Amino acid sequence: MISLGGPQEETDILMNEVLFKQLNNLKTEQRNPNTQDIDLDDALNIAKKINNEDQKVAEAVSEKLPQIAQAIDWVAQALSLGGRLLFFGAGTSGRLGVLDAAECPPTFGTKPEQVQGFIAGGEAAMFVAQEKAEDQDDIGIADLNMVFPTQADVVCGLAASGRTPYVHGALRRGMELGCKTIFITTVPKQQLTISPDLVIDVPVGPEVIMGSTRMKSATAQKMVLNMITTGAMIRQGKVYENVMVDLMLTNAKLVERAKRIIMNFSSLDYKAASKVLEQANGHVKTALVMALGGKSKEQAELLLETHQGFIRKALKSQN
Repeated sequence: MISLGGPQEETDILMNEVLFKQLNNLKTEQRNPNTQDIDLDDALNIAKKINNEDQKVAEAVSEKLPQIAQAIDWVAQALSLGGRLLFFGAGTSGRLGVLDAAECPPTFGTKPEQVQGFIAGGEAAMFVAQEKAEDQDDIGIADLNMVFPTQADVVCGLAASGRTPYVHGALRRGMELGCKTIFITTVPKQQLTISPDLVIDVPVGPEVIMGSTRMKSATAQKMVLNMITTGAMIRQGKVYENVMVDLMLTNAKLVERAKRIIMNFSSLDYKAASKVLEQANGHVKTALVMALGGKSKEQAELLLETHQGFIRKALKSQN
């Protein structure tokens, strides 16, 4: 007779069986019929098969543009009211959230606390997988509580499988507190066991390598994140025409980029652009209004403040 052990062991076995069934039903965990012979291919055919599958990702994302637009509006509104965008994910999904958050300050001049990324397992998980950390919803709850969320914040969960306990914990806590909640996943919405305010489900189908969600699933999530944060920043006036003009001049490359931006939009040469940028204390938007509107630093700052940072509106008001 085989003993199943004590009550805890029996409980663990039942939970593992449930998890097995969940994973067995996920499209991302199925074998891809288009790549079943990839282990026999040469390098060129491997690249072709991966590329063929990647092309399907953009098509899948395009089916969710209305939901992505809703997310853009929510995040833009949150930021304008002093709220924050808070990403929560595990593994590859978590790293994508942290990456997107980290890129916002140098690209759009946001404060670091405005867009934040949290990954199961903490900072160490960015470099070395901390696999078990994602299995605990209470860690997700604790990570969200740590930043004292309010109803002005947007909590965005990222999970390719749609089932990550860490992410569910953060989302459920956000829902309890009245935050706007968004869930980005690459399985169909019907497979989810959680109901946040907005689901952006981008079913990308089986991966090139079964279960390797660092591939198509990650690409889909990265595309959606790019749209949401970039769209929200555009709605915050951080882009003039199609140029990022609220960048932080944290290195020599960005300083030179700022001068080039001023020169592209105005008739100033390199020396004059450098001078107006210096007069604007390195603030590109102020420098542009000074150069294009013939304004002093103080006048340019007032115009931008009056028009919520939008350069077009600031310049148009003077015509």
